Amino acid sequence: MTYQNRANVDKKLYKNLRVDCEKCFGFCCIALYFSASEGFPTDKEAGKPCINLQPNFSCAIHKNLREKGLKGCTAYDCFGAGQKVAQVTYGGQDWKQDQDSAKQMFEVFLIMRQLHEMLWYLTEALTIQTNSTIQDELSYMVSETERLTDLNTNSIIGLDVAAHREKVNSLLQQTSELVRTKARIGQKNTLKRKKTIAGRLDCFGADLRKTNLRGADLRGAFLIAADLRGADVSGADLIGADLRDANIRGANLTDSMFITQSQINTANGDSNTKLPISLARPRYWDK
Repeated sequence: MTYQNRANVDKKLYKNLRVDCEKCFGFCCIALYFSASEGFPTDKEAGKPCINLQPNFSCAIHKNLREKGLKGCTAYDCFGAGQKVAQVTYGGQDWKQDQDSAKQMFEVFLIMRQLHEMLWYLTEALTIQTNSTIQDELSYMVSETERLTDLNTNSIIGLDVAAHREKVNSLLQQTSELVRTKARIGQKNTLKRKKTIAGRLDCFGADLRKTNLRGADLRGAFLIAADLRGADVSGADLIGADLRDANIRGANLTDSMFITQSQINTANGDSNTKLPISLARPRYWDK
């Protein structure tokens, strides 16, 4: 499958990697550490329920998160790990029913979230990779990662997630380099990598409207409040890029690589922003 045919990818590939809060037990609202300064309702310790978590595991202010400035909540995405742990790993038994296993359940959720995030990236890589050798390796890694998500609780907790992630990252980087090389053919690179923070490209508040970003390496880049209006980011690698308050109105991200819903949820777009088929347009964006 060529990169240009990505728009025809069956959305079912991502079906189990999308959030379904109704089948979850509010794991993100209790298992995570919260900080009010990072856009959450209040400071809270991991394992303590959010003040807005209802008895039925729903959020009391879910429809008004953006209006209340809770960007941390709107940005978070578990990649479907919540319902996986709730309905498969624990067979529908919630943490309220068995307080003794609650701590273990939260730990499993945090690990499952990492595995599902890797599955998201691997799934995308598989759909855009044209090198048959790497495709075979990606297919194997998808199957292996899915196998890990089906392990029992003790086995999941005992996983060396860092080692598995290293293998995944190697395949993702190979995919990125091949795709970006094709996207840059005939293009003049005008993106400068002079300024970095801890090795990550610093484009904080930068005006990138006239910068050629096709096939750019934006992995982990700080694009906070950057101006990307009308930019063509085709073939660019955005894995881990920080898009908080970035202006992507009218930008073309249809063929951008490794961008997630959580990144999109933190940016400012409009009806003219073009997104990959795997992502949904936030309802609070400009019309």
